[in-house]
Amino acid sequence: MSMKLEIEGVMMNVVSAYAPQVGCEMEEKEEFWNELDEVVESAPKEERVVIGADFNGHVGEGNRGEEEVMGRYGVKKRNVEGQMVVDFEKRMEMAVVNIYFKKREEHRVTYKSGGRCAQVDYILCRRCNLKEIGDCKVVTGENAAKQHWMVVCRMTLEIKKRKRGKAEPRIKWWKLKKGDCWVEFREELRQALGGSVELPVDWATSAEVVRETARKVVGVSSGQRKEDKET
Repeated sequence: MSMKLEIEGVMMNVVSAYAPQVGCEMEEKEEFWNELDEVVESAPKEERVVIGADFNGHVGEGNRGEEEVMGRYGVKKRNVEGQMVVDFEKRMEMAVVNIYFKKREEHRVTYKSGGRCAQVDYILCRRCNLKEIGDCKVVTGENAAKQHWMVVCRMTLEIKKRKRGKAEPRIKWWKLKKGDCWVEFREELRQALGGSVELPVDWATSAEVVRETARKVVGVSSGQRKEDKET
């Protein structure tokens, strides 16, 4: 399952997946990974992709030489299903977020059953966005599903502020509602017309005389936009 979210102009592709279990046929597993490839490839490169999934595999700890796709704080040894996760990361240029952060084992183990502990649930993001991940851990006591613990991740998006154009200064016509201001404007306009009470026949000249007089009497705005208020 996948959905798109737009956050302050940043497009997020959030994907939820469930991989076939260890005992399933290889054909079924390959079909799952092919479909997941298609989902990731369908997202434009400039968009974020975050995958939260039960991959039913162990990517393992240590992982020397594979730092670009995972950290070294995994749990237990890698198995076949875990290698499929690693191959997917390399193929799709993604990274396992969970194991980049040094945590106590209780905050790394995602599955507990019958005394057995494992790390099979992972959060993945595109490698180029890995720097935006601030933390990732397992929240003990919060069951996302039976026997599985919730994995949470903190991601800080870099939002590019849009530049606003400077507004043109405007005449403060509203000040003419005041009686004293209107009287002053009328007198100034009469003087600008050389004592005449009639406007020039040419409209362009008349309009300019009126505007110049208004600028002198009521003034103009600064031309700076006010910040939008929050709703």
